Amino acid sequence: MDKFRMIFQFLQSNQESFMNGICGIMALASAQLYSAFDFNCPCLPRYNLAYGLGVLLVPPLILFLLGFVLNNNVSMLAEEWRRPRGRRGKDGAVLRYMFCSMAQRAMIAPAVWVSVTLLDGKCITCAFCTSLPVGALGNASHPGLSQEEMKRVLARIPCKEIYDGQELVANEVAVRYLRCISQALGWCFMLLMTTLAFLVRSLRPCFTQAAFLKSRYWSHYIDIERKLFDETCTEHARSFAKVCIQQFFQGMSTDMETAHCHLPKKKPTDDGEASEKLLGITDQGTMNTALKSWHRCKPPLHLHPDAPSRGNGWAGEGQAPLQPPPEPPAPRKEMAAYYSRV
Repeated sequence: MDKFRMIFQFLQSNQESFMNGICGIMALASAQLYSAFDFNCPCLPRYNLAYGLGVLLVPPLILFLLGFVLNNNVSMLAEEWRRPRGRRGKDGAVLRYMFCSMAQRAMIAPAVWVSVTLLDGKCITCAFCTSLPVGALGNASHPGLSQEEMKRVLARIPCKEIYDGQELVANEVAVRYLRCISQALGWCFMLLMTTLAFLVRSLRPCFTQAAFLKSRYWSHYIDIERKLFDETCTEHARSFAKVCIQQFFQGMSTDMETAHCHLPKKKPTDDGEASEKLLGITDQGTMNTALKSWHRCKPPLHLHPDAPSRGNGWAGEGQAPLQPPPEPPAPRKEMAAYYSRV
């Protein structure tokens, strides 16, 4: 149990490793889901195409959206995109970098589903069995069959137990032909996705190295800033609750002493430490104002340790701006005269 806890803490501390692990799990889950899926082609001319393409395309779309849902950075991206500009500008390149990184990871599971589906061949066989070239594979001049009847017979190719068109085209020949096309498409799709991944991961930093480094740095900064803000809020809430509970029990002790119930007093030793962690915010209204200020007016990204603090923009609105400190007066020159009586 301790090993799993250590692994989970490592993945949680390393956001990229955690998301790569989630993507790998989703890819394996998509392959396992397809193997457990019971494929039942309707074998009807009007429904084969819809069913086959639906099984091929709808689950990848669901897996793609699920990849965004499981990504913790989605809410961070939406918050950064929708937040007021305030005293900190918004860089579109950073937002695009964050979205592209999430989209690349979310594409892994859908790509695995499409690849496995095409290599298996059932979807293509069901969807395009009515478009089979009967002239090249069978007897196109079968007497007594109209075009609609021929499509109805060809639609039963995936259903071997009810197929009755052996005189038109052999079932094994049709299935083998469609499965061969499907597997060729599957390998081409895998080659295409691998090539695109190589180009995106390898060649993009070579052409725009400075912009790439800048976008990656500030995307990491936004992630770390949010984590530190959440940790600070958690610590403040813990200290706030601790002081509130201590004050409640102290009030109860005072009331019981007033009612002549003598109880031993024991002053908490960490009350002062918890009060210091509140950072001067000791009521609900002030805390709500501080949180609203963080959303509306985040501090600018200019660190000047020697400059005086100017606040966060929510306290003292409408007041005159702070004046720079006056220059120190020039040093006065003092002269001393000594007189001798000799």
